[in-house]
Amino acid sequence: MRKVKWGVLGVAKIAVEKVIPAMQRGEASHVAAIASRDHGKARAAADRLGVERTFGSYEELLADGEIEAVYNPLPNELHVPWTIRALEAGKHVLCEKPIALDADEARALIATRQRTGRLVAEAFMIRHHPQWRRAKELAADGAVGEPRAIQTFFSYRLLDPENVRNRPPGGGGIYDIGCYAILSARYIFAAEPTRVAATIDRDPNFLTDRLAGAILEFPGGRHSTFTVGTQLSAHQRVTIVGDKGRIEIMIPFNAPPDRPTEIAIDTGADLFGGGRRIERFGVCDQYTLQGDAFSRAIIDGTPLEFPIEDAILNMRVIDALFRSAKSRSWETV
Repeated sequence: MRKVKWGVLGVAKIAVEKVIPAMQRGEASHVAAIASRDHGKARAAADRLGVERTFGSYEELLADGEIEAVYNPLPNELHVPWTIRALEAGKHVLCEKPIALDADEARALIATRQRTGRLVAEAFMIRHHPQWRRAKELAADGAVGEPRAIQTFFSYRLLDPENVRNRPPGGGGIYDIGCYAILSARYIFAAEPTRVAATIDRDPNFLTDRLAGAILEFPGGRHSTFTVGTQLSAHQRVTIVGDKGRIEIMIPFNAPPDRPTEIAIDTGADLFGGGRRIERFGVCDQYTLQGDAFSRAIIDGTPLEFPIEDAILNMRVIDALFRSAKSRSWETV
């Protein structure tokens, strides 16, 4: 199989530490170039990662005829503008989450995709990991009865005022990690929430949300609750609860690429694990799987499993959460 030639906009930490090395190990992806407004940073990252070409501006990379696809890990407020420019330059685009700052901004990507005929998607790598695929299969097959509730906790501690996650307009916990809690609930339930309620505590200096809690109501009386924090100790866990048991995903979002992962299925027979069994998944890198899935869609011309419309649906929920925090009431999605 031939490999799609990728270009990367910027030297964001997630790009140079996780995504580029993972994509370089892919069967269908090859990172051929990195661009940065500071050419020295691009060159240093390229030398470290074995990427052959560099550019001193994003425009130069987009003008290069050999680059077929672009990975966009720029700050959140630059996602839509540079994704549109890349699409208009004839490149397919995989853009980091969240796709935009609100759903209205994100909808512009549909029109651009239609006009250019290029592929565009949001980079939620977790949907490509076997542990999530299996959790969805188990939930759908009745392994825990009817899934009724999902509880998610996701936190880390980040106090650097210069980090983009702590700077408006695109910083804060809901944009950065709350989006995972929303996406994973939509993925497992295979449905869209109808209304939401949220509470937010903002850092008095950064003005971004540092602690947020929410409840998402889904059709049929199902619901998902989550807590996300950017100034707490690091912790991740997702629990999917049905009327006959539960599924626990131990490391749901930052699944390690160098060791197996596990999920637990528990019948709830007792509170001491008497009905508990473990399923283990072999070593894999969810970023490699994500990159290759997008590359194969380019090569084969097959539709994306998760098109840009899905990203807009996720963004609509984020919009409703911010409205709810202001109104202090339920908000319709």
